[in-house]
Amino acid sequence: MKLDPINIRILEILQKDADQPLDALSEQVNLSRNACWRRIKMMEEEGWIKGRVVLLDPMKLGLKLSVFVQVRTDSHDADWMETFASAVRMMPQITGAYRMTGDLDYLLHIQVADMADYDAFYKRFIAKVQVSDMSASFVMEQVKETTALPLNAV
Repeated sequence: MKLDPINIRILEILQKDADQPLDALSEQVNLSRNACWRRIKMMEEEGWIKGRVVLLDPMKLGLKLSVFVQVRTDSHDADWMETFASAVRMMPQITGAYRMTGDLDYLLHIQVADMADYDAFYKRFIAKVQVSDMSASFVMEQVKETTALPLNAV
């Protein structure tokens, strides 16, 4: 399936508010309710839409400290990578983990309550995974964060 302009518009709208009524969505893209629903279902079945989630406010949950951690390792074998991936999946404070090119090996995004909570996370993490270096940068101001992907080039 190729995304046509109507499908792209549906995706743009759903990325901003996936909870809006189908009638409102179909009106915005000038389709009948059923035609709009069929397009959404097809995009879900074909994997264009991976899921629908609720975005929570970390501040209201007491998770006030956002941290980016650069991880370096001297080990790149399959066992180490599986140990690392397993530890990342088991620790809910890690909201993003990325294998990188360049000077660092991995970049982690972590959300915790405060510095003491980060320190506890750090100790649990290095007990699970052998790393050569971990360097943390603490977010002072969130200028932009979005889950919406740019669709103007599709």
